Amino acid sequence: MRTIAIVGAGPGLGRSIARRFGAEGFRVALVSRNQNKLDRLVDDLAADGIQAQGFAADVTDRAALAGALSAAKDRFGPIDVLEYSPAPPDAQTAGLAPVDAVNLTVESVAPQIEYYLYGAITAVRQVLPDMLARGEGAIFVSTGASSGPVIHPPFANIAAASGALRNWILNLHAALAPQGVYAAHVAIAAWIGQGGPKSQPDAIAETYWELHESRSDAERFYLDEEISL
Repeated sequence: MRTIAIVGAGPGLGRSIARRFGAEGFRVALVSRNQNKLDRLVDDLAADGIQAQGFAADVTDRAALAGALSAAKDRFGPIDVLEYSPAPPDAQTAGLAPVDAVNLTVESVAPQIEYYLYGAITAVRQVLPDMLARGEGAIFVSTGASSGPVIHPPFANIAAASGALRNWILNLHAALAPQGVYAAHVAIAAWIGQGGPKSQPDAIAETYWELHESRSDAERFYLDEEISL
């Protein structure tokens, strides 16, 4: 059986991605900060006949994140698909509040870089060697659309960090393609679950499965039709 690891798993998009891949026979490793919430999510997925397990870690704690993915490998075997899309439950208390372009400082962007770029690098480094050894695998990184496709000055610190992550993944896509491993960036222009039908987590999750099967794009810009850019 194949395994997907979802970093940043929660009751919205993470659960929908887990269900979509689980419906195709994937086992699911769920990574986020709160073990109790992960356990509830595991029970939820079990009701759909999906085998899952939660591994608690904060993406800003690189050792803990590496340990969680290592534990997932011990439980399920090598990871076939990695999806990285962490979302802080409270940006203010997590030190990840948005800062606009005019007021951007090193101090305001550093936590975002740790969160987006360093966390993603840590996660990818845990799964990529096995993928390269097998000559197959997929890596998906999700950010908001301010990472590049959309200019949004109020989110300048987020855009700087997620834009760096986007740039790396696009380069990773080019570097890995000849080796059988697929990497793609998904830029989401949607208030997930709060807009039109395309904002719903299940609708967005379908994009990940389509990309997994087609391996068609280095990047997918996902736009809720009710958002005005």
